[in-house]
Amino acid sequence: MAQFDVFNGDADGICALHQLRLKHPVDAQLVTGVKRDVCLLRRVKAGSGDRVTVLDVALDANRASLMSLLDQGVSIEYFDHHFPGRIPHAARLTTHIDTSVDTCTGLIVNRYLQGEYRLWAVVAAYGDNLAHAAHQLAISCALPHPEEQQLRELGEAINYNAYGESIADLIVDPAAMYREIQPFSNPLDFIAATDLPGRLTLARMEDLESASRLAAVQRLANASAYMFPAAAWSRRVRGEFANLMARREPLRGHAVLVPRQDGRYVVSVRAPVSASCGADRLCRQFGGNGRLAAAGIDGLDPARVDGFIAALDAMFSDGHCSPA
Repeated sequence: MAQFDVFNGDADGICALHQLRLKHPVDAQLVTGVKRDVCLLRRVKAGSGDRVTVLDVALDANRASLMSLLDQGVSIEYFDHHFPGRIPHAARLTTHIDTSVDTCTGLIVNRYLQGEYRLWAVVAAYGDNLAHAAHQLAISCALPHPEEQQLRELGEAINYNAYGESIADLIVDPAAMYREIQPFSNPLDFIAATDLPGRLTLARMEDLESASRLAAVQRLANASAYMFPAAAWSRRVRGEFANLMARREPLRGHAVLVPRQDGRYVVSVRAPVSASCGADRLCRQFGGNGRLAAAGIDGLDPARVDGFIAALDAMFSDGHCSPA
């Protein structure tokens, strides 16, 4: 029997898997990639009797591959917080899916493990821009403020590392990132043992400086759209910049558009912090997906950019999301 661990390459996916394997160690084949590489199940070559664990990639985006694997006799356990569409009823499928606006996959796994490795869940939540949920969990750990800030910086640094069009854009391959943290049950010990978080934080600050200088902004009535140039730094920092703008202007929606090599655009969307809804519905109109507060589009046709920007402004009217 073979085991496959399939996980998003961002902080949430990595920290969710890490918690699970600290509790239930297993020799698994790792399947991951850049943050926007969400159709990961199609890369799993499993057969009857094999087991697959999936973390932090949308079921709806992987439906065809999921059903194919189930039909082949593969057992699948699924942890996620993105819009799943209709969840199949199958004897070999176990799901732990919660799309609440204030949760992420790392928090779902934390709940599943009854808080055994919750410091890593704090890292996951801060990485997924869930500052309030992360802070509440940190309080439950009686974590001193300086140590909580260390976990916040670690989560944001790991998350920043996941953005790019390909692995070549990233500072560290997400699979290598997971292996780096694998020996550590406490993230504070990981921070003390390596210079990797510091290197990622420095690169992140440099990329944010480039974004602040070079992004072209279109301010609308209810939202802002930022157009980045085609560059490795812009592909890396688009999510971090979107999170930063959402925190700075919590009553507005935000979208960051970065051109791909084929001319289409990768888009990161953040709902107003005051509303925390509508980002997923907006992106699904243009072939994307995500969660209520944060979502994205992998390949927006240039001919649809103006329509997308108009829909962005309409979705977040006066700091709220428009009704479905």
